[in-house]
Amino acid sequence: MTTASVQPSAETSERYEAITLKNWRSIPQVQALPSDLHRDIEVVGRVLPFKSNRFVVDQLIDWDNVPEDPIYRLTFPQRDMIAPENYARIERLLDAGAATDEITAAANEIRLTLNPHPAGQMEHNVPQLNGKPLPGMQHKYRETVLFFPSQGQTCHAYCSFCFRWPQFVGMDGLKFAMREADQLKAYVEAHPEISDVLFTGGDPLIMKTRVLRAYIEPLIEPDVAPNLRTVRIGSKAPSYWPQRFISDNDADELLELLERVVQSGRQLALMAHFNHAVELEPAVTQEAIQRLRSIGVQIRTQTPLLGHINDDADVLARMWRRQAQLGCIPYYLFVARDTGAKRYFELPLERCWELFRDGYKQVSGVARTVRGPSMSATPGKVQVLGVAEAAGERVFVLRMLQGRNPDWVGRPFFAKYDPKATWLDELTPAFGESEFFYDAELRELLAGTGSPWSNGKTAGDMDATVPLLGREMEAANA
Repeated sequence: MTTASVQPSAETSERYEAITLKNWRSIPQVQALPSDLHRDIEVVGRVLPFKSNRFVVDQLIDWDNVPEDPIYRLTFPQRDMIAPENYARIERLLDAGAATDEITAAANEIRLTLNPHPAGQMEHNVPQLNGKPLPGMQHKYRETVLFFPSQGQTCHAYCSFCFRWPQFVGMDGLKFAMREADQLKAYVEAHPEISDVLFTGGDPLIMKTRVLRAYIEPLIEPDVAPNLRTVRIGSKAPSYWPQRFISDNDADELLELLERVVQSGRQLALMAHFNHAVELEPAVTQEAIQRLRSIGVQIRTQTPLLGHINDDADVLARMWRRQAQLGCIPYYLFVARDTGAKRYFELPLERCWELFRDGYKQVSGVARTVRGPSMSATPGKVQVLGVAEAAGERVFVLRMLQGRNPDWVGRPFFAKYDPKATWLDELTPAFGESEFFYDAELRELLAGTGSPWSNGKTAGDMDATVPLLGREMEAANA
C-alpha cells in the first residue's frame, strides 16, 4: 500500500465499545443526566433502534449542552420521536414489569404504524437472475445497483433518523441482506447498463476486511464486468468510528483492498454520511479522511435536513466548507424520509429550500457541488428548486435528479404552493393540471413487479421502450 503506516495515538487506538439498551446506564456521562432523560432512552429505545459508542459519547457529544446537543439527538432516543400515546403505552408496560415478549409485541405494532418501508420498497425493485429474485439487491436506477451484504446489516452507531431502521430492530421480514457474492458478479455482468455498484446496509464497513474482500474482489478481477466503473460504499464510519481506517486490527488491510479497486481502473467512492459540522472536528476523523484520499478514494458527503440537528444554514455552510477544505465533495442534501421518527425531524419543503439556499450562498464554488433539497420519492429523486410566482399562481418549482425512467431526469415541473407540505405526496400539480407529467406513465410502470431491469432489460431496451418499473427502494446514495 502506498500510504505510510500510521502509529495510532491514544485517541485513535481506543477499543470499540457499543452502547445499547443493555449497558447505557453504566456510561458516566449518561448517569449524570436527569431521570426524565433516562426514561426517554428506556421507553423510545424499545421502539426505535438505539446504539451509540464510546467514541461518539467521548468525542462528539457536548454533555454540557444535553439534551440540545445535536449529536446526542442524533444517537440517543428522544421522547418526541414517537407519538405521546405510543410513548405512554410502552411506559405502562415497563412500569408494570411486563414480560419482554409483551413489550416487543407492542413495539412491533407501533413500528408497523411508522411506515417502516416507505413507497413499497419491500415489494419492488428486487432484480432477478435466471428467473430467480435476488432479495439482497435493489436495482431502481438504470446505472446503479445496490447490494446489501448480510454481514453488514448493523452500524457502529445508529442515526435516530435512519430510514432503514427496521433492519436494526429484529424485524427479520423487513431486512435486506444477501450473501451470494457470485450472484452479484453475475448480475452485473448480465446487465451492461450497470456502471456503479453501491454496497450499503447498515454499514458495510462494520464488516471485517476479509468479509468485505469476498464481495469486492470478484468484481475487480481482470476481464470481469468491464461495464463496472465505480464501486461505492455507503458508510458513517468516518464520523462514528474513524479508527476503522487507522487503528483497527485490519485497518491497513482495508485500505489495501480499497486501493486495489482504484488500481483496477475503477473509481472507489466512499459515500460518507456527515450530519453536522461537529463530526468533522476530531483529529482522528481528519486523519482518516487524509488516509483515504492518499490512496485515491473519492469521498462524497451527504445528509438529510433534520429538525433539532442541522436545520441551520450556518451549520450547513460550515459543514460544506470544512468538507471541501478536507478534500471531500459535498454531494446531497436530502429531505428527511417519511418513515420512523419523521415527526421529530421533518421540516416543510419551503423551509428546506430556504435552509439550502441560505447555506449554499455562503460557500464558494468548490462546495457548490451539493444538490438539494432532494426527496427520494416514488418516481425518483425530486429536487425542490424553489418557490416562485408563475401565471398568477404561487408554486413550487421541482425537477428530477434521478428518475425511474431516465428520460424524466432534468425535467422541471410545478406544484401548488403548500406551506405545510413536507413530502412529494403532499403536493398537487399547479396550473389546473390533474397530475404531474410522469404520473400516467408511473401508474403503468407500477403495475409491474420486480426490478425495472429484470428479464434481460438493458440500457438499449430502455431507449426503445420503458421497462416495467417497481416502486422505490431509496438508495440514499444512488
